Amino acid sequence: MSNEILKIDSITQMHEIFGYEKPKHPLITVIDVSKLKITKEMINVKVTLDLYYIGLKSASCGIQYGRGNYDFEEGVLVFTSPGQVVSAKSEMEFDQENGWMLYFHPDLIHGTHLGNQIDEYSFFSYEANEALHLSDKEKQILTDCVENIKEEYNERIDNHSQRVIVSSLELLLNYCLRFYERQFHTRATQNKSTVSEVESILKNYYKSGLLAENGIPSIHYLADKVNLSDNYLSDLLKKETGKSAKDHINDFLIDKAKHLLLSTEDSVSEIAYLLGFNYPHYFSRLFKTKTGISPNKYREVN
Repeated sequence: MSNEILKIDSITQMHEIFGYEKPKHPLITVIDVSKLKITKEMINVKVTLDLYYIGLKSASCGIQYGRGNYDFEEGVLVFTSPGQVVSAKSEMEFDQENGWMLYFHPDLIHGTHLGNQIDEYSFFSYEANEALHLSDKEKQILTDCVENIKEEYNERIDNHSQRVIVSSLELLLNYCLRFYERQFHTRATQNKSTVSEVESILKNYYKSGLLAENGIPSIHYLADKVNLSDNYLSDLLKKETGKSAKDHINDFLIDKAKHLLLSTEDSVSEIAYLLGFNYPHYFSRLFKTKTGISPNKYREVN
């Protein structure tokens, strides 16, 4: 069974496959974890869902998200976006855990304000080890939001239902943004170490001649070096320095370009190639965007 990949593209299909009762709403559902059972046959079965997922677990539960194993601790919230792979790593009986799992289909938010803004909730692309750790108070706030969603689709489906449900979902996600910001703050010392590590990686990349050899490092390259997901690293850097990962890379390149323009007689094109640009005019455009003047003009006035 370990090689099996099960694709689920609707709330209804998910309920049918896992033996749940027919969903109350076709585009969103909340599952009580205490009513979830994982049998031996379900272990290591890889599942891809075309659904967004938000899950709160209150006990230890070995689940694999993508490439990494993660054991949930009390008050830990995990997010996945459509297309990510999930698999169970251990059996579980009814009433073994507490918590909830909220799934919603992208069609639920299509054409809404939330649908237009969903990419701003970058934690849907974080790795499992970058989960949100909640206080009891925070956990209760989010659970209340989820209960409101459940009550809405259980008690009434009318012309206002989608708007109310989507508004409640957006409120839930905005609280998650707030709580993640708190988590970044409480991990400030660790985050500052990551910022220093990123700067060191860029310096070593330059010193080793890898810019000219391999081109400009990607955000993924940096994130992989510090064992974080792309979005988490960029969000961490933004919180700590006010600059995204892309800004850090570009500012590093411009700093090195200034040094080369003033300390060598290399042409602008030669400097561009040394810094990993395949096309010199891209370098010149970035330099002018960052400094307000062209590379040649910078050389003249300095």
